[in-house]
Amino acid sequence: MNVTETASDGLKREFLISIGAAAIDAEVKAKLQDLSTKIRMPGFRPGKVPMSLVAKTHGDAALGEVLQEKVNQSIQSTLTERNLRPATEPKVEVTKAGKGEDLEFKIALEVLPEFEPAEVKDITLEKLVTPVSDEEVETMMKGFADQRKNFVAEEGRVAKHGDQLTINFVGRVDGEVFEGGSADGVDLELGSGRFIPGFEEQLLGAKAGDIVKVNVTFPADYGAKELAGKDAVFDVEVKEVKVAAEVVIDDEFAKGFGLDDLEALKKAMREQIERQHGALSRQRLKRDLLDALAKLHDFAVPESLVTIEIEQITRQLSEDGEAPSDEKKAELVAEYRPIAERRVRLGLLLAEVGRRNNVQVKPEEVNRAIMEEARRWPGQEREVVEFFRKNEQAQAQLRAPIYEDKVVDLMIELAQKTEREVSLEELRKDPDEEATDSAAA
Repeated sequence: MNVTETASDGLKREFLISIGAAAIDAEVKAKLQDLSTKIRMPGFRPGKVPMSLVAKTHGDAALGEVLQEKVNQSIQSTLTERNLRPATEPKVEVTKAGKGEDLEFKIALEVLPEFEPAEVKDITLEKLVTPVSDEEVETMMKGFADQRKNFVAEEGRVAKHGDQLTINFVGRVDGEVFEGGSADGVDLELGSGRFIPGFEEQLLGAKAGDIVKVNVTFPADYGAKELAGKDAVFDVEVKEVKVAAEVVIDDEFAKGFGLDDLEALKKAMREQIERQHGALSRQRLKRDLLDALAKLHDFAVPESLVTIEIEQITRQLSEDGEAPSDEKKAELVAEYRPIAERRVRLGLLLAEVGRRNNVQVKPEEVNRAIMEEARRWPGQEREVVEFFRKNEQAQAQLRAPIYEDKVVDLMIELAQKTEREVSLEELRKDPDEEATDSAAA
């Protein structure tokens, strides 16, 4: 095998690789010889098929297999000998290949950059701490009580905000009943926001037995495109008006959650809120860490990875997941290139820190992620689990954020930290909003 480096520009490399015809022919003959001991052909005993006949019937296939194997082996050995780590799959262009000929092909690739990660212990992060207030616990308690409230029918009651109506309705657009616009026996809590904007408000003041005409306009971004932005009229029959019965928050209420008493419930809720505060605080720490790392590193990144990242961003921003027009795409590329470069650079940095510190994602961590994903699809859990079990690429997509979190946690642990007590409002505030407020001030 002869390897010649034909181009080296930044992270881009190109090589011309050639392998002599004699080496190719020798491996083809060996493959055919092995095949001759296994194949069966009419008129010949097993293992006695003449080599000339084997070559005639299977020679082209054997040559194709050998050429593909040689290309793969040559690429791998070239990368290994030169200690190159490709950013993406190398592009291969075969320039010569045929029976009795040398194999010659070109490979073009981008390599991962060599860089030295900054010392994380020199970074100082500010950890925001928000104590759990009694008001937060009471608010959560009330929220749970609202979820468990019972509605009781009250004869002659005039519907008010917070009441529950049992209704039958038929909806029409342009005078025609439309699919999905009719139902019977639906329970609707006024003020819940479950229905189209304006629907619930028009039922205020209704009583059992009333027929109410409700006029609404479907939102422009409504899920069913055929209805988006259109006016509709619903004939609504009110069957019952029910009032919420008061839920007493006491020891019996707590026992409904499997706890001994109200104090145990309050403790459990306080701990849950503490975990929520902790998650928000960690998000801010992670954001600050990544910002600090971005300022400390400015190495070149592979254009191929930047292109992939830009494509992901443009897909996320485009309507309906469709590819944007060429003109719009050019605008998005120019606008989001700095973001894509930052993401790629930070991704490479985290990967390198994880590699140097032997960070691993355990199989049980991936399994937990699969089960969490399955729970998002009630009734299809088995199918979701099977999909991930059989799809390595899908598993890799679950493994990536787990790996990133483990590396981030490692770096946060190594960094210097100060603490500052803040209000819940400040803890929840987006750092970009804070920057805007400071600039305005």
